[in-house]
Amino acid sequence: MTKIRLMFNALAVLGVCLFCGSIAQAQATRTWVSGVGDDANPCSRTAPCKTFAGAISKTAACGEISVLDPGGFGVVTITKSITINGDGTLAGILAAGTNGIIINAGVNDVVTLRSLSINGACTGLNGIRYLAGKRVQVEHCSISNFTQKGIDVNLTASGRLDVINTTITNTADGVTMTNSAGTMHGALFNVRINGTTNAAVNMLSGALTISDSMVTNNTSFGLIAQGGSTITAERTVISHNGTGVTTNNGAANVLLSNTIINNNTTGISIVAGTVRSFLNNSIAPGQGAPNASTAQQ
Repeated sequence: MTKIRLMFNALAVLGVCLFCGSIAQAQATRTWVSGVGDDANPCSRTAPCKTFAGAISKTAACGEISVLDPGGFGVVTITKSITINGDGTLAGILAAGTNGIIINAGVNDVVTLRSLSINGACTGLNGIRYLAGKRVQVEHCSISNFTQKGIDVNLTASGRLDVINTTITNTADGVTMTNSAGTMHGALFNVRINGTTNAAVNMLSGALTISDSMVTNNTSFGLIAQGGSTITAERTVISHNGTGVTTNNGAANVLLSNTIINNNTTGISIVAGTVRSFLNNSIAPGQGAPNASTAQQ
């Protein structure tokens, strides 16, 4: 009887250890994906997963998913602080008919997306949808071929978007930002937005700074400030768009500094609101706003 009890206890301890080991594995701080991986794997360096969705469930909050080699790693929904890092290889997401990345995280969560190629295959909806979370940082990414938005920020609380060294092309809208509560801020640095059909940057609320960037060859609008939003453009080229800069609400503002506006069908259009220049911009003849009392140049 004693031997049986001892054997039972030993098996129980072994079971607990195996269970703990499984939890520890599921909560790895760094996980890996590979083009030849398998989501049944533990997502370790030597046994990587196949998709971002498979790896994210095995990655601890504030951890990182790293990409081992070129591949397409599938769409993913993010609900916690995490970094997805594709440095050094082709880390692709093909999002035909759907959204590439959805971020619906906690109020204190920070998400970083680095060195990803997000392609909607001309039928995808949005490249990145940011619905909740403290901050989202997009670095060195390429977002293309979506029928709606490259980056769609639609918050019900405070949040911040930072986009660095990124290209957005062939979408209906490049970056659209709105929030129904709290405060919302954004910054675009060294961002190229071209080939949109509606607007490169469409601010419905909040404040956005775009600097050292290019907004070119967009069918309808370059920068639109709506609602009570403010766009500050610094050292940015706005050219070959339908309308380069526009405000269409009395509380909307666009502030221009060291910015080039030329070769647009209409350079600056003020329906309502204010466009202010700091007198150090290069605005080609005929590209200024017809409402000189509102646009200070």
